[in-house]
Amino acid sequence: MKQLPKLSFWQIWNLSFGFLGIQMGFALQSANVSRILSNLGADLHSLPLFWIAAPLMGLIVQPIVGSASDRTWNRFGRRGPYILGGAIVAAISMFLMPNASLVVAVMPVLLFGLLMFALMDGSFNITMQPFRALVADMTSPEQRNLGYSIQSFLINTGAVIGSILPFILTNALNIANTSEPGTVPPSVIWSFYIGGSVLLLSVIWTVFKTKEYPPEEYAKYKGLDEQKEIDPKYKGISGFFRLLKITPKTMLQLAIVQFFSWFALYLMWVYTTPAVSQHVWGEAIGESASKGAQDASDWVGILFAGYSLFAALFSIVMSKLATKLGRKTVYSFALLIGGIAYLSTLLFQGGEIIHLNLLFTEVDVPTSAVSWLIPMVGVGIAWAAILAMPYAILSDSIPADKMGVFMGIFNFTIAGPQILSGLVAGPIIKNVFNGEAIYMLVVAGVCMILGSISVAFVKTQKEQS
Repeated sequence: MKQLPKLSFWQIWNLSFGFLGIQMGFALQSANVSRILSNLGADLHSLPLFWIAAPLMGLIVQPIVGSASDRTWNRFGRRGPYILGGAIVAAISMFLMPNASLVVAVMPVLLFGLLMFALMDGSFNITMQPFRALVADMTSPEQRNLGYSIQSFLINTGAVIGSILPFILTNALNIANTSEPGTVPPSVIWSFYIGGSVLLLSVIWTVFKTKEYPPEEYAKYKGLDEQKEIDPKYKGISGFFRLLKITPKTMLQLAIVQFFSWFALYLMWVYTTPAVSQHVWGEAIGESASKGAQDASDWVGILFAGYSLFAALFSIVMSKLATKLGRKTVYSFALLIGGIAYLSTLLFQGGEIIHLNLLFTEVDVPTSAVSWLIPMVGVGIAWAAILAMPYAILSDSIPADKMGVFMGIFNFTIAGPQILSGLVAGPIIKNVFNGEAIYMLVVAGVCMILGSISVAFVKTQKEQS
């Protein structure tokens, strides 16, 4: 087997640069979709059901794209065609979603918003999935920690920009963050326009700056027979289920960790906005269109930018820590810190209104709103590890000729817990917590700690050998 060439830092950087734009779009989605759907008429208890569209699209799309990209080669490469095609659809859907109120004569506004949400998230998945496989394709095992850490850094840098964008547009450029009932604030609309544009341009950079190895060269580097046909028993629907039977044990063990961590993340994305609105600003349950609720929504963008910034910073040292201490140790520690951070949000409530200078603007917020930046440090550490460590651990266990499809199958461990969370979260917050969203973040904290414990039961390929 021919040794993979050692890539320069900037070659590895270019591999994942498109993720900067993708995550900018994903951050805008995470911080603003609950707000958009609420403005369009969704109530607090139905929000988790609308959010199921996101993991459901990932569940369907990623294995198909992964399998197809394993067998693709054209002028854009193996993974490139899917990365570029998904980005084009994602940008278009980002332009359309916040304008749902314009189609009222054609279909119900909320239905159009949901369809655009599903299309946007589906196209994100088409673009994201090949990026995971691309790093594994192009880097040697020695450079894989670095490759996924750079990817995590770019992901979180994009997330910082996407999360804070509506806040900047409102407070620095005086673009309104309120609107008539049934419509979306201009600050959110323009944020989605900017996010969609950056997404498309950054992906184009990766596609045209990265030269994937052609099939014959790839086969030599990975020890494959380039002339060998795909085993017929792994083709089609029945072949897909046969693939599930040979799923690496490491993937199955990681699935337990993924279940707890992504169950928690889903709760955070759905309920942070109402939790901050109720717990910090003191808004009554259901007051999603009030000035206080809109200010709280803007501040959630700051909080999400905060955890993304801390994740980006942790990503810089995560590769060295994983090399020195081991991937599992870093992974487990990060999830534990994240779990404690979620639990601590219960402590920060209300407070006096203070005047805050953010350099680019000045705002008046309750004191506890600033205190919420403390748990965001822990959430950021956990998020950075979730984005990198499972893939670094798993990539050593997957056959090179099935890298794409197994990375797609691994997305089941992301989509599955989110779908379950979406189904059970509504009844829990309604019947157990009486609509108080802060307690859903407490549940998220417990789940993240269970995920940390579960890492101990994961056996890497080396440990199994």
